Amino acid sequence: MNNQIAITHIGLCTPLGNSPETVLQRLVNGDTSAMQYRDDLLFSGPTIVGSVNDDSLIDIPEHLQLFACRNNQLLHTAAMQIAEAVSEAKARYGADRIGVVLGTSTSGISKGEAALAYQLEHGHFPPSYHYSQQELGSTSDYLKQLFELSGPCYTVSTACSSSAKVFASAQRLLQANLCDMVIVGGVDSLCQLTVNGFNSLESIAKAHCNPFSQHRDGINIGEGAALFTLARGQSDVMLAGIGESADAHHISAPHPEGLGAIAAMHSALAAANIQPEQIDYVNLHGTATPKNDAMESRAITKVFSPALPPCSSTKPLTGHTLGAAGAIEAAFCYLLLSPHNYLQQLPPHIWDGHADNNDPSIPLVSDNASQHANSPLANSQPAKSQPAKSLNYIMSNSFAFGGSNASVIFCKKDA
Repeated sequence: MNNQIAITHIGLCTPLGNSPETVLQRLVNGDTSAMQYRDDLLFSGPTIVGSVNDDSLIDIPEHLQLFACRNNQLLHTAAMQIAEAVSEAKARYGADRIGVVLGTSTSGISKGEAALAYQLEHGHFPPSYHYSQQELGSTSDYLKQLFELSGPCYTVSTACSSSAKVFASAQRLLQANLCDMVIVGGVDSLCQLTVNGFNSLESIAKAHCNPFSQHRDGINIGEGAALFTLARGQSDVMLAGIGESADAHHISAPHPEGLGAIAAMHSALAAANIQPEQIDYVNLHGTATPKNDAMESRAITKVFSPALPPCSSTKPLTGHTLGAAGAIEAAFCYLLLSPHNYLQQLPPHIWDGHADNNDPSIPLVSDNASQHANSPLANSQPAKSQPAKSLNYIMSNSFAFGGSNASVIFCKKDA
């Protein structure tokens, strides 16, 4: 059996846009314009979040209104971009040979929040509200019913590593010959529960997040969806290796020396059968919380020294999309390795340029051209980076509460 796993198609619904061309352009230009203040989420005042443009969303079909919520609308918008590929796979393999594995953490909680407010005012829930809309399994079940599939279908919810871990699930389903195609990805939508929950942990940034800076003070929350179709064989971009770990150091804090992160990265490198020096770029988890960035800088240094690859966090461009972060950042890696990125550009690390001297120095990617006029940190010193080179192997890190870590490596088919 062919154990090579190809990423054949993607679907996008992100704060940076919904088409590969638009997302890639805004990604490598360090476009922070999607990060905007909103005053309807955080109880204590306005906060910056990464929002998807409402005008870009596609309505959920009438016959699936039971699933109607913003979370599934984000998912539906991304799904329409892979619909033709799924239809062709159904005709070729059968509906029972296509699996669905998605990651999420909020599901349709925002629908439940609105319904509860309605109930408190009117004494009953609105007719359009169904509890199933906020169940974690709703996302995968929606996609299964949308495409009329009957293969394996489930949701992974391990906080911020959820939709990175789905790649491991898909790999197992394909290699066990339980599926011929697996649709994977992640989706999360903005809601008061998560924004105020992180604020109670003192983890919400007062302004724009500032990863790896000595002035960092927390995250910005974001939303979005990204989907992929995976199959045995070859394509322009391949799934090279996956590493997972569960260090269980603390319910919300990472191990200070990054032991779980190190284990996940080493495992991914071993699965890909490559050496650390073959990684051409690392998409950092890079949340801009004091503890994450301190841990991750140590983990990167431990795994890759002495030749550290260029690194950057893309969360200043989209916000931290929580359960969708692994998939959205995997999509960024896919685009960087795809023929669309013929200039071999990397996402710049947007920050104030003031490194934390308490943490190891890592090579953060500088601007591809000049500092960006639309960046809130545009007048600060750019990060230092290594010269750009041909991109063959890219690693994406996702580290979650409870020490549930995942590292995924993607590569070009001829790497």
